[in-house]
Amino acid sequence: MDLFSPQIIALIVVFGSLAGFLAGLLGIGGGVILVPLFLWLFNLAGFPPEIIVHTAFGTSLAIILPTAVSSTLGHRVRGNVDWHMVVFLAIGGLIGSLAGSSAAAVIPGETLKICFGSMQILISLKLLFYKTPILTTDTPKIKSSSLILVGLAGGLFSAFFGMGGGVVAVPLMLMLLRLPIHLAIGNSSALIVISSLSAVACYIFYGLQQATVAPFSLGYVNILIALMVAPLTIIFARIGVKLASRASQAKLIKIFAIMLMFVGIKILLKL
Repeated sequence: MDLFSPQIIALIVVFGSLAGFLAGLLGIGGGVILVPLFLWLFNLAGFPPEIIVHTAFGTSLAIILPTAVSSTLGHRVRGNVDWHMVVFLAIGGLIGSLAGSSAAAVIPGETLKICFGSMQILISLKLLFYKTPILTTDTPKIKSSSLILVGLAGGLFSAFFGMGGGVVAVPLMLMLLRLPIHLAIGNSSALIVISSLSAVACYIFYGLQQATVAPFSLGYVNILIALMVAPLTIIFARIGVKLASRASQAKLIKIFAIMLMFVGIKILLKL
């Protein structure tokens, strides 16, 4: 099927918008939507099988970067970003993203796909059954070392799976750092900017070392798809930010968790 057919363009518009909306609403980056979309899309486009998964991850991160910037600016206006915390989160995020992208670059695509599908299912279970004990809007005092470790986990996860890392960083900020939900989401968005920037650079670098190249790609980043999807995610990220500041997210998180479960199972069944 032609990538520029009306059906494909419609899917790109719908899922790109959804990824941006969830990035702003939940501070997760949107990769949980974009990576499965690109795995399917790049296979349909006839990309070489050995680079499909890596290109899906790298392209997802390239789109997440400007989306996270948009989300962060929106949360900053609403006072949901603590820059002192972000500095230490970013230190860990930078280290973790470099390690994660380097590891992913040398792991076979099918193995990465198994890891990604399993990760989707585990996160969905966590979101469905974990109830956060955070009942306060006060900001606790937190050790810098704890912030660095949370940033490290988020950056490692972000780069390894081609996602924003917020699906790890936000729960950790809630469970371990005991942050209020809106501050956790805002800080996660800022962390994603740093971790995705370094991860994209790594995916480009490692992709340039390969003899097999996908059309319109720079390393493992497909520039054409990134330019098509990024404007949508940026616009809808701001809409998600607005809703995050005034809406109860409990039901949306449950719906999102069920969707993650479905996508993870479908990816594993297609191996």
